[in-house]
Amino acid sequence: MSISTTADAVIVGGGLVGVAIAYGLVQRGLDVVILDEGDVAFRASRGNFGLVWVQSKGVGMPAYAQWTRRSSDLWPEFAETVREDTGIDLQFSRNGGYQFCLSEKEFQDRVRMMDTLVEASGGTFTYEMMRRGELADRLPELGPDVVGASFSPHDGHVNSLRLFRAMHVGFQKHGGTYTPNSRVTDITRDGDGFRIATEKGDIYRSARVVLAAGNATRELAPMVGLEAPVSPQKGQILVTAKTSPFLDCPTAQLRQTGEGSVLIGDSKEESGFEDMTSPETIKMLADRAVATFPALQKVRVVRSWAALRVMTPDGFPVYGQSETHPGAFVACLHSGVTLAAAHVGPMADAIAGGGLPPSFESFSADRFNV
Repeated sequence: MSISTTADAVIVGGGLVGVAIAYGLVQRGLDVVILDEGDVAFRASRGNFGLVWVQSKGVGMPAYAQWTRRSSDLWPEFAETVREDTGIDLQFSRNGGYQFCLSEKEFQDRVRMMDTLVEASGGTFTYEMMRRGELADRLPELGPDVVGASFSPHDGHVNSLRLFRAMHVGFQKHGGTYTPNSRVTDITRDGDGFRIATEKGDIYRSARVVLAAGNATRELAPMVGLEAPVSPQKGQILVTAKTSPFLDCPTAQLRQTGEGSVLIGDSKEESGFEDMTSPETIKMLADRAVATFPALQKVRVVRSWAALRVMTPDGFPVYGQSETHPGAFVACLHSGVTLAAAHVGPMADAIAGGGLPPSFESFSADRFNV
């Protein structure tokens, strides 16, 4: 039997991006429903590495560099607020982060990227390039192949599974309705709002609709006069057994979790919607991790998996609001953890207030049509 429900806002997609915006909206007093396809979806959130990462974000788009830095600065207060609201400790820390270089070319390329990012951020981004000798004083288990690294104090990391769970708990605590197994098949105008239909035949009506369904957003966005030119990008991750603490800061390729296991990742493959692990990529990731910290060759790998990122043609987020369908918004990106604090805060503020500020114009999909 189908149902009919009315809400202030419907969020299509219950992953990290969708639930963060939804969590922010219910805290502002809105009646919100999340429609989620469920675990059959190619959920990008399950492949997240857990970084709150600033260095390397925004080279080529100053607005993205500034948005990322803003979210990173919001994260300490956000993590504490979530703990007080839900009782869930996100294991967030912000001790800075490293990007290790295994050759002189990697080191020099990194210098140029960091200089570009300083310019993109208007001088607010800070970092230092460190040679091997200086790094070895801080990280005595560093391998001989490491020639240097970039270090930024703006970086941190978090237990992304706890983050995901906490935002869902907080969302429902504040009266939000999570509806799994509800793939959206049609969105149409309904007076001043929207009529949203699911595959099951259920109907939802709302004044606002936010499309945050990852790669599925590409098909939904045209229904409300928007574009979401996204495609999947596969990433593979290894996790080791628990080992003694040796790394108190995350890196772009590996990080030690609060429980002691080590996550190893950062592969990027264009393989369509194929999301299986491959021996070649797993070996490549393991080899680089062992070259960085040789002691890892004695630590057992207990699991590996692959997931699909949500990637735009230039790698930067797409945020937008419809001119033909006022009240419809889109949010497509692959940095759901880093930007969670910004989505719960200023992004939810903007949507609750009825529109995105001019500072979001750089994120419009219109940039691909010039």
